[in-house]
Amino acid sequence: MKIILKKDVLGLGYKDEILTVKDGYGRNYLIPQGFAVLCTPSAEKMLNEELKQRAHKIAKIKADAEAQAAKFQGVTVSITAKVSEGRNIYGSVGAPQIAEALAAQGLEVNPKQIAFRAVRELGHYVAPINFHRDVVVELPFSVVNEDGLTSPKKEKVEEAPVVEEAPAEEVEAEEAAEEEAETPAEEA
Repeated sequence: MKIILKKDVLGLGYKDEILTVKDGYGRNYLIPQGFAVLCTPSAEKMLNEELKQRAHKIAKIKADAEAQAAKFQGVTVSITAKVSEGRNIYGSVGAPQIAEALAAQGLEVNPKQIAFRAVRELGHYVAPINFHRDVVVELPFSVVNEDGLTSPKKEKVEEAPVVEEAPAEEVEAEEAAEEEAETPAEEA
């Protein structure tokens, strides 16, 4: 079934795109929710006419998106989380936490524009932020534990007991005995 999207649908397409989807998905979800309309010849003709009329508006929207994306160049985010015994964190870090961390740096973004799955481990990640269909910024971020480390809390390492070295004569005698023991085994 061919449809015309009326809104951006994450993972499917952008507003005013003509797509082919499965009949049930289009008829039972996209059209009733108002995300799409059926693509008939008359609807397609109206879409083309409308796109011609607002071409300059689309160019301005894209320019605004590029200006907003320029603010995010070179920005990195660090998110703190409570950590269990390993690298796993309690809960997960998702788009709302990244948007909140960006807001703390003075950069506003809608969490719906951040498209990635929530992470559940410490480490370094990249989250794509969609400002426009042609303007996507890759935002590097790291999930660290409350101490500011990207690895779990390290246990105190106990010092190994000091082993006193045997006198050199004893070491040489032991090596000679080992060589004599290995020689008959090799000949047999």
